[in-house]
Amino acid sequence: MFEQGREFLKGNSWKQFASIQSDQQKGLPIPPVEKPVAAGERRIDLIPPAQFSVGNVPVREALARRESRRRFSSVPFTLEELSYLLWATQGVRDTMKDGTITRRIVPSGGSRHPFETYLGIHRVEGLPQGLYRYLPLEHQLVCLREEDGFVQKMAEACMRQKFMAEANVIFGWAAVPYRCEWRYTVTSHKVIAIDGGHICQNLYIAAESIGAGTCAVAAYDQAAVDQLLGLDGQDEFIMYLAPAGKI
Repeated sequence: MFEQGREFLKGNSWKQFASIQSDQQKGLPIPPVEKPVAAGERRIDLIPPAQFSVGNVPVREALARRESRRRFSSVPFTLEELSYLLWATQGVRDTMKDGTITRRIVPSGGSRHPFETYLGIHRVEGLPQGLYRYLPLEHQLVCLREEDGFVQKMAEACMRQKFMAEANVIFGWAAVPYRCEWRYTVTSHKVIAIDGGHICQNLYIAAESIGAGTCAVAAYDQAAVDQLLGLDGQDEFIMYLAPAGKI
């Protein structure tokens, strides 16, 4: 009963990949690195990385303190702290080829970066509760909808894990598979899974460096979370979540 899952973890798909012509090889357009902002959606400027005053804990100390935390204080994040966590997990260092390729703070196979970051905001200074999306190219947030108690709905959709509702923010990483499939065809899905681990580990370390914590969550109702975030469940769907708050 475990054979299919074990095969997914192996590197055998690269042999099959060699015999398949990718959309990149066919000359099809490269998929965008970021979803567009819809008309009328409000953008919020974040604190630029050059102005960060937080996150100065030595790396060795942050690594030594890292653990999955399920208890959070009621102290909110500042906008700077949230800006720092977003930059640490998906921040763009530079762009190439007219913005079609990005180099980011986290690694990604072939620099494909197949994730969109959604945020359930609970306690962040200056931000109403609700659903937001991070725009890594612009280092901005876009407000998708204001809604009191939105994180409680997210927690309910995550197998009723009550501790999630006590976080300041719930990070939700949604995969956009075609960003990888365009180049890597059948090998893409293992690459996407690995990339998700890179992102969440950076959140762990960055959170510890500002006196905060997080806990990776992979137990959730797929359809319920996708519907809550407005995702189609096919070309974009949630793959990983992590509540974060002060400790």
